[in-house]
Amino acid sequence: MDLDRPIAQDPYEKLPAVPSFTLTSADLTDGAQLPRSHSLSGGNVSPQLSWSGFPEGTKGFVVSCFDPDAPTPSGYWHWTVLDLGADITELEQGAGESDLMLPGAAFHVRTDGGEHAYEGAAPPAGDRPHRYVFAVHALDTETLELEEDHSPTKVAFTAVFHTLARATLTVTFQA
Repeated sequence: MDLDRPIAQDPYEKLPAVPSFTLTSADLTDGAQLPRSHSLSGGNVSPQLSWSGFPEGTKGFVVSCFDPDAPTPSGYWHWTVLDLGADITELEQGAGESDLMLPGAAFHVRTDGGEHAYEGAAPPAGDRPHRYVFAVHALDTETLELEEDHSPTKVAFTAVFHTLARATLTVTFQA
């Protein structure tokens, strides 16, 4: 791996600016290392996430995990959950196992690895630490009217036009 290549920018930096709100986790600490249990080889368990302080008028949420440091021109999507209702303010640890673990009408779209579930961190061996950006988008709509076979990129693109606010939590992991 070319460890001298520049680090990718914040993946949300180029999008229209929106207010922020609070995203916390019992399993993750912003700026710290991702616990091995949330990596692909260490258990592949999605972390607990909670959010609060989102704007009035929020009708739904999208939750995602993105690795902007993956050795591809477009990064790597590890998790995307959509159609979370406005009354949902937490995903329990392990909720990314399958759609059956998600509340209400929420569902997963496929990861870049093809899974309709959480796909833990798995940077190439010997590569520098990768950032994993967990994001919650507060939306002005209950549904993005997308389907499980749509790509995470299509979800992100569609969500841009409905995002009222965004919260992120970034951790790192190295194989």
